[in-house]
Amino acid sequence: MPLFLELVRLTAEREPDLARRALDGLQAYAAAERPPAAAVRPQIASAGPARLRDHGGEGPPALLIPSLINPPHILDLDPQVSLADAVAAMGRRALLLDWGEARDRRQLSVSGHIEELLLPLLRDLGEPVALIGYCLGGTMAIAAANLAPVERVATLAAPWRFGAYPADSRASLQTMWREAQGSAQALGALPMEVLQAAFWSLDPQRTVAKFAKFASLDPASAEARRFVQLEDWANQGDPLPCAAATELIEGLFGRDISCKG
Repeated sequence: MPLFLELVRLTAEREPDLARRALDGLQAYAAAERPPAAAVRPQIASAGPARLRDHGGEGPPALLIPSLINPPHILDLDPQVSLADAVAAMGRRALLLDWGEARDRRQLSVSGHIEELLLPLLRDLGEPVALIGYCLGGTMAIAAANLAPVERVATLAAPWRFGAYPADSRASLQTMWREAQGSAQALGALPMEVLQAAFWSLDPQRTVAKFAKFASLDPASAEARRFVQLEDWANQGDPLPCAAATELIEGLFGRDISCKG
């Protein structure tokens, strides 16, 4: 919240009307009705804190792998927007990976999540699986496919050549990490608020503008409800385990280790 208000303050120096509408949008977002939480899907396997949840369907298994950042339900947002349901309707058994509580994964790097959680779950299924990875989950799916027999891999918004990100964005991420690293090591995790600040700083104008647009929407409209759902999801999530944050920021974004083999 303090960072967003600072973005609005800076915007007000150039575009006071946009800043006013963004604050109106923030107030409307805070007051918006939230739907009841969806029922938790049945668990069929586990490895440490990680769980495989069954989203139905019949046929060969397809495993949906979310990012380590933010909750997995982005892949099963609601009855109208659910990749898990769509996969189940395509003649597949849809399984969604829930990484579990961050406090139970604090010693695991990104690689450790693959080796100690994802690979054992793949072995438990007992047959080659189609992997569908979203964001960092897609990067991890590609890595897992090099270590275990899988049927196929599909990725959504998954980075592999981290060196292709703009140099100034990568540099600002490293600066953020140097400033936060001591606290992250003491806590054993990198707080979500720090990651969120890094994401917002990539395009602060868009962050302000989307709340300004929300202020003009009918609160009962599908577009407004979807905005609230997505913003709630983006603002949720456990801290990122410190070991995973280190490998993500220093190894992947910093040295591009995935692209370099």
